[in-house]
Parts: sequence; structure tokens; C-alpha cells
Amino acid sequence: MKRHCVVALAVLSCLASAPAAASAGERVVVVPSDGPGPPQYDHVYVHEVGPQDARRVLVLMPGTDGGAGDFALLAREIVRRIPNLQVWSIDRRSQALEATSMFKRLEAGQVTLQQAFDYYLGWTVNGGTPANHFQFLDPSSVPFAREWGMKTALDDAHRVVQLAGQKGRHVILGGHSLGASLAAAYAAWDFNGRPGYKDIDGIVLIDGGLLGSFDAFDLGQAKQAIADLQSANPFADPLGLGIPETGGLFAEIVGYYARLAPTSSAATLQAFPLLPPALNPPFTVTNRALLGYAFDRDTSPLAPDLHVNAGGLATSGTPRDWVDGGVTPIANLARLFGHEPGNAVEWYFPKRLTIDTNGADQMRMNDVARFLGLRLEYSHEINVPIYAFQTDLTGGHVLRGAQRLVNQARTTQKEALLVNGAPAYSHLDPLTAAAGQNQFLGGLVNFLAHYVKPPTPRGP
Repeated sequence: MKRHCVVALAVLSCLASAPAAASAGERVVVVPSDGPGPPQYDHVYVHEVGPQDARRVLVLMPGTDGGAGDFALLAREIVRRIPNLQVWSIDRRSQALEATSMFKRLEAGQVTLQQAFDYYLGWTVNGGTPANHFQFLDPSSVPFAREWGMKTALDDAHRVVQLAGQKGRHVILGGHSLGASLAAAYAAWDFNGRPGYKDIDGIVLIDGGLLGSFDAFDLGQAKQAIADLQSANPFADPLGLGIPETGGLFAEIVGYYARLAPTSSAATLQAFPLLPPALNPPFTVTNRALLGYAFDRDTSPLAPDLHVNAGGLATSGTPRDWVDGGVTPIANLARLFGHEPGNAVEWYFPKRLTIDTNGADQMRMNDVARFLGLRLEYSHEINVPIYAFQTDLTGGHVLRGAQRLVNQARTTQKEALLVNGAPAYSHLDPLTAAAGQNQFLGGLVNFLAHYVKPPTPRGP
């Protein structure tokens, strides 16, 4: 407990100087939680949106390479539509490694876009200016991050869920992509003899899950992945540049340019030599067009789990602009990626979490789960309502996985709401779609109103 207090006080002192939240109904809370590594990493950040006296709390976990900011737009709309509800979005403990101070100064209007760009990326090609520029993380300094897998993530989530459930509050646990996989695993998890599903009153799976929703590891694959991890960078490298944080830095920089100077030329960003050529249109575009080109499913070279359906490049103009035409307005995508505190991209995503999630796919204590130290003891006892929303990412596997979960659990078919958003929705669209026509959001309103029981005192 003493260790927790020291960590909480230290982090809260940092938050006191952070920019104000987007509204009076938003705040960032530090939740202490022991785990592998030094005590300064023994906490997670929780971004709360909505009235503090709400009787229900929707706790959300981000997916691969995702941060709590993934839910920033969605959370505000959820609490606007659904009374007596708070949304708590979790930033994993790896968020403590991120040096976001310059982005926070940009958010507060204390520095320019160019100054923020030079601080994080421009210095690599301009002779090192400014002298006090950002330093890339040395992965050898954080070997303990190789242990930040599913057990650590769920232990951290457990602390958050316990806090959310105080005073008899009703807790619904969900997540996006891999975060949805974690939500399903949480329900089946053995927390020192107590099943995870007993802590929650519903599960929300946003284009993710287990039981065939994504890839699965057999024992040989799991052993090889763990062996490889011991000598590898502990963090994923989404852009393949050998520097894990570049994915998050690019997304946040471009997001801010697209949000604060949407129709200005993206010449500064397009001229940056480390921008992957596949992300760079063959002509000058606006800042928002560069963002759209990188993430829209019709032009993006990125993995499909980073896609939106947002429209396309204008057919003419110098610089070439963006034309909205999908379910996600480009302004929403810019607001998602270009904001602090609580960014949308996890700069340092632990590879171990992907390994464990692949190993947990069958939601049972098989040889893979035992080898990885997973505690999936109660999948057949889960008895809470389930809402699953699917996009075009998996070709139907998300809803098939959700149906398998319903079939093997005690949840009845009448307590399950399974919604197919394909083909209109790509993987990020449930988080960024225009509020008035967000199909996922409409389903969530229905789920909480008609599938989840009203708050009642929780049993032992």
C-alpha cells in the first residue's frame, strides 16, 4: 500500500500541471497497481468522462497500439446519449514511458506545430535542433516490459473495475480490438479464486474478442514467440523503422497538423525523409488530406486494423484537399489522433500482450494457456449480457467468435446483441464515425437500455 501511495502522489503532481480536460465532466485519475518492473510504472491512467455520481460505469480498454484517447470522441457522445453513466478509458502502464510534454504544450497553445514537429521528429534530419529534443527510448532500459502481458493488463484492469464498482455502481467492461479480447478474457479469468465475470454486469466487444475472432497460437508457436521475445525489442514496431515510438509520433503529429491547420499545405510533413513513401501521396496535399490518405481503407498501406472509411482525395487543387465520403469525417480522425492528455496511439505496445492474446484464443486452460501463465478458468460460467459489433476487418470472425462465447457460456441468446457493421465500417470507424449515424453507438444505447439489468447491490 505504501508503494501505491508514493506512485499515486508522484503521478498526481504531474497531472496537476497538465492542460485542463475538454470539459468539466472529464478528469484523469491514477489507479495504482503492482506489476513487473520498478514502482514508477505501477499504475495506469484512467480517463473518466461523465457525471461522477453516475450509477453505471462503462470501462473500456484499447486495442493493439491503442491508447485511452481512442475512446475520447465516443465517450463524450455516449454520456450525452445515455443518462446516469460514466465512461472510464484505460491507458496501459506503458503510457508512463511516453514523453508527451511537448504535445501538451502544443495543446495549450504554448508552442507551434513546427516547434512540436522539430522536437519529436525534425531534429533527426536538421542537425539536432532543438538541442533539448526528444530522445528515443533505449529498449535495453526496460527489459521488464517483456513481462507486460495479459496477466499484467488484466490485473491492472481488475484494479480499475474494483474502483468502478464501489458504492454499488454497475460496471460494464468492454474494449476495442485486442481490448475486446481482454474484456472477454477478464470475464473468464481467475482473480485469486474469484471469477472475473462476477465483477461486471455486461461485456462490450468492439470488433474484437476471442474464440476465433483473431489469430490463435498452438503450443509450438507460443514457445517460439516467447523465445524470440527474450532477445527482441519488447515493443511492437508498427512502421517497421526499428523505432517503436515512431508510429505513435507520426500519428499524433499528423493528427495535430490536420486538426489545427487542416487546409494548409502538408509540405513540411511530406518533405520529411523518414515518412514512409507509401504514406506520402505523389503530389502536395493538405494536412487533413495527408491524414486521410494514410488511414482511409482505399489508399492506406497500413494494416487493416488501422483503417477508416473516410472518403478520398479531391480530384484537383494545389494542395489537394480531402473530401469526406465515408462514415468517419476527417475532422473526427484529426481530433482523435491530435489531442492531449490521453493520446490515441500507444507509443510502446508490449509484444507479450499479443502473444498472450493469441494464446488465450480458446478461452480454456489448455497447454498453451498453462505455458503462458494464463488463468482462463471460468469461461463456461460467464453469465452476463454480451454486445459485439463487427466491422469489415475479420470477414465475419468477430461475430462468430462472439456467438461461440454465448454458446459455451451461461449467457442466453436473449442476452446477446450481435451487430454486423460491415461493409460500411472499417476497424477504427466505431470510434470515429459521425455521432448522428454511428451504428455501434446506436447498438450500445440499445444494449444498455434493454439487455443490461439496472444497478443492484453486488453479491459476494
